[in-house]
Amino acid sequence: MRVLVVGSGGREHALAWKLAESARVELVYVAPGNAGTAQESKCENIAIGSDDLEALTEFAARERVAFTVVGPEAPIVAGIADRFRERGLRCLAPTAFGAQLEGSKSFAKEFMRQCGVPTAEFRAFTDLDDAVEYIRARGAPIVVKADGLAAGKGVVVARTVGEAVEAAESMLAGGRFGAAGESVVIEDFLRGEEASFIALCDGRTALAFAGSQDHKPAFDGDSGPNTGGMGAYSPAPVLTEQVCDRVQVRIIEPVLKGMFEAGHPYVGFLYAGLMITETGHPMVVEFNCRFGDPEAQPVLTRLDSDLASACLAALGGGLHESRLEFHEDSTVGVVLASDGYPGTYERGVRLDWNLDPTLPVKVFHAGTTLDNGHVVTSGGRVLCVVARGRDVATVRQTAYAAVEEIAWSSCMYRTDIGLRAIGRESGTR
Repeated sequence: MRVLVVGSGGREHALAWKLAESARVELVYVAPGNAGTAQESKCENIAIGSDDLEALTEFAARERVAFTVVGPEAPIVAGIADRFRERGLRCLAPTAFGAQLEGSKSFAKEFMRQCGVPTAEFRAFTDLDDAVEYIRARGAPIVVKADGLAAGKGVVVARTVGEAVEAAESMLAGGRFGAAGESVVIEDFLRGEEASFIALCDGRTALAFAGSQDHKPAFDGDSGPNTGGMGAYSPAPVLTEQVCDRVQVRIIEPVLKGMFEAGHPYVGFLYAGLMITETGHPMVVEFNCRFGDPEAQPVLTRLDSDLASACLAALGGGLHESRLEFHEDSTVGVVLASDGYPGTYERGVRLDWNLDPTLPVKVFHAGTTLDNGHVVTSGGRVLCVVARGRDVATVRQTAYAAVEEIAWSSCMYRTDIGLRAIGRESGTR
């Protein structure tokens, strides 16, 4: 069968690569793809943008695509699943109604409140004066979020009241995130350790992927502005079996039940960004309606099951008869970004490297394209180098050895990916 992956980032490269491993898959189309997917076995880039829903629908119908997996959030929130289903096409993504869990922070918070899902106290605002009054009443630290999609950058964790007021002003009055910031959600600051819990859902049943932990801030020590993610590792020691059971029962299952009762069974990937408290209780920081990026790269590298078969089971309501199996190995993924990201950065930088073929690493592309046969940069996050091995300490050494071979003069990357896991395993955290 032929399948279609929508998107052009590192997540989409990982999804396409893993789907292509299936003996059931003849070819994976990637629209529009990147330089990595262009060179991947059994993959073919298609020159259709991820936001061109009409062209994607026509392509899937014409090429008799067995099913489509949507990577980025924008087409999901825009209703690509509804569009495909109207044409009788299988699309692994929630409906536009379900996608509000990611597309609207205020919708997600209200939905969680209705379903009894643990999350921080919050208020939503469209009026700046009211928002400022609330910030001053609650104090700091406090979190200010643009209500709509902002490519993972619309969140400000304010350490002072002044920072929070400035963030609210930039969103509500300064137009920092355009329409996405016309409404803001202001919520209490949660203390604990963050983790990523991703499940594959068929409307009634959810199968969890291996746990992972992302690193959002741009610089070491979780400093600097928020990004789409600068690295991740799997497994995440903070996601113990007991914690995962709590997530499944207290978060994932109530969301699926709430969506089903609302008449919109949730089919696709459900990503819960969590804060695990010191007592081991998970609280939802945010929901995404897609696989995480860069979590997809290390998590899918550990996946031992046939991803294509799992996707088909989700689309057919058969996950209750399925399982997801993972290698016991650890994986660490380090993102190499263009210097200046998440602000302004240079594009078109040529990339050349000669990796030691004995290193157990996989390089996933994100912001790259081919120019006369050469790989050049085309985005902020450019590559994700994933290493796999017996433990996080060993694996991160391998990952950074590869990073040093690949890094170009105008790139940036964090040097502390995975240290938190090592600290937790050694008892120093």
